[in-house]
Order: sequence, then structure tokens, then C-alpha cells
Amino acid sequence: MASLGDFLLRTESVASSRIERVDATMDNLAKAVVGIKAPPEAHSMIAATRALTAMVTAAGDKGRIELDDILDAHRRLMHEDPVDGQYAGNLRTMQNWIGGSNYSPRDAVHVPPSPEMVPDLMTDLVRFVNRRDMPALTQAAIAHAQFESIHAFTDGNGRIGRALINAVLRRRGVTSRAIIPVASVMVADVDRYFSLVNAYRDGAAGPFVSYLANATLRASQEARVSAVELAAMPARWHERVHARRGSAAAKLIDVLLEHPALDAQTAALLTGASTSSTYTAIEQLAAADVLHPITQSKRNLAWAATDVMDEIESLNARLRTPPK
Repeated sequence: MASLGDFLLRTESVASSRIERVDATMDNLAKAVVGIKAPPEAHSMIAATRALTAMVTAAGDKGRIELDDILDAHRRLMHEDPVDGQYAGNLRTMQNWIGGSNYSPRDAVHVPPSPEMVPDLMTDLVRFVNRRDMPALTQAAIAHAQFESIHAFTDGNGRIGRALINAVLRRRGVTSRAIIPVASVMVADVDRYFSLVNAYRDGAAGPFVSYLANATLRASQEARVSAVELAAMPARWHERVHARRGSAAAKLIDVLLEHPALDAQTAALLTGASTSSTYTAIEQLAAADVLHPITQSKRNLAWAATDVMDEIESLNARLRTPPK
């Protein structure tokens, strides 16, 4: 369950970032996981994972969602952003808008409330997300659409708003150890998703509630498929490698689900093996196509578990395909 939870967090963060046109290859994402040089988009996806993790964990631990938790998630998401990093973790103090141009809200799809109204609106939203007198999915849908309508931050509102969905589900006990990758459904038809949120602003909440309920069901069903696939991977890897029981290679296989991207130093720490034994183990796994290198130079060598990274894309691809 721990490895499934991490897998779904990464999957959801990748999809949520892609909705905002922030994209990176799986190898570049793996580089960012390891902490080596990668494109900004990959590091942004990792930041989205940290933000989602923090918000959902806080909701589960506290049994409630507080404004400070939302601000903390935004800080984790945006603090390295070259433009909006200075506003990370703070409610906006300027007017923003969706669509139009960078210079004027003319022809904008949505002009959020003035910044003076944002603190009171967020206080009201926090009060709403901590209620227990309605179905959890209804609450999550309305909370998300309302947050997007407030647009409380200068940037990052979409990713924080989608994280809020899973935070509500965790607080209400719908989930306990994993999240539901609803963004993977949304990214398949972004125009429909956006149009339903816009319709909410015109007073039509029902269609978005129904949409989120169906998206959650589909995402849960496909996540179950991925769970079965992940559970089967270690046995397949052992069969491919034929590693001696207790060897560094066997130990490395047993930790790959939770650490699908790593360098030699991390591999040695996880297995307790010497440097030479670790490199031998990595070579064995690479020869069996269990691992593949994600760096080309001899410095900062790192590898990724091919099957795990492929399954992230597989889950997203399955959710992009309309149901039969």
C-alpha cells in the first residue's frame, strides 16, 4: 500500500501539472525525484507531488482542513517558481483573471473577486470543507469549483484546487492510505472539465458534482488495475534477474516499488551493500531491463525502474480512453 500510495501521488501530480501545460518525460521526472539536473517542468511536477502529499496528509492527521494547510501546500508548490515564487504561500493581494490577455481582463473567461474579498471567502470555504452534513463527493466538487472561482493565489490555483479534492476525500474517510487520481480523467478532456467549472459559476453545481463522481469511479477502477500490476512486478523482476536470495540485487528489487528512481548511493543505503556490490546489482538489473539509466554522463549516474514509470503513463493513457 505504501508503494501504491506513492505511485498514485506521482500519477495525480503528473496529470494535474499537464492540465496546466506543465509537462516532462518520465525520465526527466525520475531525475527530479533523484535530485539531479532536470528541466524546470520536472521539478515543478515534484513540487506538485509535495504539495498534494502535504495537504492530504494534514487532512488525514488533523481530521480537518485549515487555511494554513492550503497556504503550506501552495508554498511547497510555488516557492521555486522564478516569477511567482515571491508570492508562494500567500493569498493574492492583486487582481487576477482567467483568459483574456496578460494586460487586461477584457474578454476573460472569469474575473475572480477583488483581492480584498479573498481572506473572507477563504474563511468561508474552509468552514464549508469541514462540514459533515453532505456526501463527500458533493462536498469535494463544490469545494474545488468554489476555490477555482475565488482563485486565491497569483498562480498554482488549479493544482492546489485539485489537491483540495483529495484532501476532502481523505478528511471524510473515503480514502485512508492512497489518493484517487481524478486529474488523470480531467486531463483527458480539459475543455469539458473547464466548462463545467465555469457552469458552476453560473449556478449549475449539479453537472460538476456528477462529473467528479464519475471521474472518481473511473479513476478508482483503473487505480485498482495498476495496484494489481504493481504487486506483480517484484516477482517478475526476480524471475528475470535470478538473483541469489539475500544478495544486493535481490534486496534492490524488493525496494524498487517504493524507490523507482535512485542513484548508486541511495541504492547502497537501501540495501546495506558495499559500493562495488551495489554497482554489480544495478548492472544485473539493467541487463534484465528492470532498470534503465536516466543519465548519460558518468557523473550523477541514476536509474529508474522501467515498469513502474511505464505504468504511470499506462494509467494516464487508460483514463484518456473513453469508457466502452
